[in-house]
Amino acid sequence: MTGLSNSAAVIREYDNKHYMHPWEAMWDADGADRTISARAEGIYIYDQDGKKLIDGPGGMWCTQIGYGRQEIADAIAEQVMQLSYHSPWNTASEPSALLAKKLTELAPGDLNTVFFTTGGSTAVDTALRFVHFYNNRLGRPDKKIVISREKAYHGSTYLAASVTGKERSKSWFDVDNDLTHLLPDVNPNLRPDGMDLEAWCDMKVTDLENAIKALGPDNVGAFIAEPILASGGVIIPPPGYHKKCLEVCRAHDVLYISDEVVTGFGRLGHWFASEDVYGIVPDMITCAKGLTSGYLPLGACLISDRILEPITGEGQEGVMFSNGYTYSGHPVSCAAALKNIEIMERENILQHVRDVSPYFLERLNALRASPIVADTRGVGLVGCVEGRLTAGDESRLALDQKFGSRIDEKCEELGLIVRPLLNMCVFSPPLIITRAQIDDMFDILAKAIDILAKETGEA
Repeated sequence: MTGLSNSAAVIREYDNKHYMHPWEAMWDADGADRTISARAEGIYIYDQDGKKLIDGPGGMWCTQIGYGRQEIADAIAEQVMQLSYHSPWNTASEPSALLAKKLTELAPGDLNTVFFTTGGSTAVDTALRFVHFYNNRLGRPDKKIVISREKAYHGSTYLAASVTGKERSKSWFDVDNDLTHLLPDVNPNLRPDGMDLEAWCDMKVTDLENAIKALGPDNVGAFIAEPILASGGVIIPPPGYHKKCLEVCRAHDVLYISDEVVTGFGRLGHWFASEDVYGIVPDMITCAKGLTSGYLPLGACLISDRILEPITGEGQEGVMFSNGYTYSGHPVSCAAALKNIEIMERENILQHVRDVSPYFLERLNALRASPIVADTRGVGLVGCVEGRLTAGDESRLALDQKFGSRIDEKCEELGLIVRPLLNMCVFSPPLIITRAQIDDMFDILAKAIDILAKETGEA
């Protein structure tokens, strides 16, 4: 670019001074000195010095087919030259129509209508606005409260942030507490001594039922849940939880929104986890991330026939669902998604995930042997290592909370990126990862954990 330098040192300076990143630390806003991602290929990212790093988080849970796919680049370029944009208010386009049809074929049950958005947050926002719209059209203006869970993450737009249960996501921000209600954490590790998973599941389902009754069924519009609470620390609800929650929702005429922004498009070995993994057909599914494997921004909200039929057709003259975005159904993003899905189908990537995930989880759980690992958990190709550096000494709590960042720092030195979350590090590598690359990833992670254990005197 004219007048600007692109040397690594200058790029870092520009980044520090002029780019406010997501979750920017205000105490060090101009001194983050982030690693510069210079290029990428397969499951690897190369930094400004050419160092090769395994992309453990898969970007942000999204690089399903890996980096550097020429087919995707060609599909994007061709669509740019054919039709780079059209107004979704005024006209239709081939890519968005084809993708909408394809998504309804991949989705469970009667989720046959697709509303395209710009990403996961706006997909969730759309689903929540549809809850309000739906109940207003049915003459139930008070049926608007959305129930969610502690540790759940649903996005950064105002409504999506309001139903998010991660404390740090709400620090210093206002949210709409009148329209939301959070249930206690569903993490099975929190169950009382002697309580089995089935009893814990029943307790968590009872949380939902009691909340609906306390708030009043006439006031509760929806329950939103991730199949697994990904950004909350890869929290895996107990078996049967989602199915029983859906039954409670049906009994009280409460809509069920399955937030599959992370789990959709192969992360658990299926296009969607709702039915194939957890046995439910929700009223709405939100998705993004793996929809394009991160090549371009795109999200979607899938809506069931069951809830659309009462508010469409005869008697709805003049009524509009007046929600939308300039880039809804963007033809270039939709072309990227179509090619992404084509590649996943042709290369049988979903079966590959099902084939390698048992070994992925075996290597993950072997890390429990370390004295500074409190827990490991995962499903499909997503995992979490939870650290414990306090050794019962409360004065070391601050050290405990830095487990994730310290592991990430050491992993990066050794050639692996993980995502630190306080005393945890999470990872969701590209779905194309091989068994040998899984070994490489966990060998590095195990070495980083061992180094930290020795540094802290816990080895």
